[in-house]
Amino acid sequence: MNDLRTPLSRAKGLGSAKEGVSHWWRQRLTSLLMLPLILWLTFSFASLPQADHATLSGWVGSPMVSIGLILLIAAVFYHTQLGLQVIIEDYVPAHGWRTAAIIGVGFFCLLFAVIGVIAVLKIALGA
Repeated sequence: MNDLRTPLSRAKGLGSAKEGVSHWWRQRLTSLLMLPLILWLTFSFASLPQADHATLSGWVGSPMVSIGLILLIAAVFYHTQLGLQVIIEDYVPAHGWRTAAIIGVGFFCLLFAVIGVIAVLKIALGA
């Protein structure tokens, strides 16, 4: 009596998709990656002597800073995509709209991440 599924769902093999745990872990790992990166970014901004364009461009031009910013951009937009996917799955009832919204969110997160990475590389490489 431990199994609360109907006999038909047991016969069809319906049940947990076995994907929730990996999704949950990816969301937690990206948040753990973002924590030191955001702290580093905050303290770096606070320690800059002046916040003019030339100072910030020179700071972003440093290889380690560029790598850190690219990692932060990738982690933020991947974490955003994972979180919005959960919200969409929970609150959008129609399957077609839900699928379209998840694909759209994934596309826009990838687009904005690519734009951010290109901007950092453009500043870092002096183009």
